[in-house]
Amino acid sequence: MPIMPDSWIREQSLNNSMITPFEERMKREGVISYGLSSYGYDCRLSDEFMIFTNVDNAIVDPKAFNPQSFVTRKTDVCIIPPNSFVLCRTIETFKVPRDVLVICLGKSTYARCGLIVNVTPLEPEWEGQVTLEISNTTPLPAKVYANEGIAQFLFLKGDSPCEVSYADRAGKYMGQQGVTLPKM
Repeated sequence: MPIMPDSWIREQSLNNSMITPFEERMKREGVISYGLSSYGYDCRLSDEFMIFTNVDNAIVDPKAFNPQSFVTRKTDVCIIPPNSFVLCRTIETFKVPRDVLVICLGKSTYARCGLIVNVTPLEPEWEGQVTLEISNTTPLPAKVYANEGIAQFLFLKGDSPCEVSYADRAGKYMGQQGVTLPKM
């Protein structure tokens, strides 16, 4: 599976709406960088945040997730409590081709501050805004910035299309918009 270069990502995004909105060049003027890179795309963080709080001593259970474990904020800067996490989403909407697997990785700027973006795949023919989880591994509060870079997506092209795509399986996160909590 080769990693696809910037020319392929540009072509797929401009001609097939693979990434919208699409930034053709890396933006860096006073912000954490985002846009098209050599072999990937650095996405931006929206201004929608669900900050984990444990005021009710809840248990985190992916089969019975309690949305009351979060405080929802719409803001340009989100403060993540120490040793906690926030759910958020990309500004960009992705439309993954049938012969491509996309891997999301955190940006080194945030990693150097102890903030970890979950590594997650976007499966063939998945579409939507990406819900991200950012963990603050430090004992201090940490900031993340809306409308700036947060994670890089790498595009791996298979030798042929997959037999069964995410769309074929009617995956439960297909077409998600906004921050999406775990589903059963």
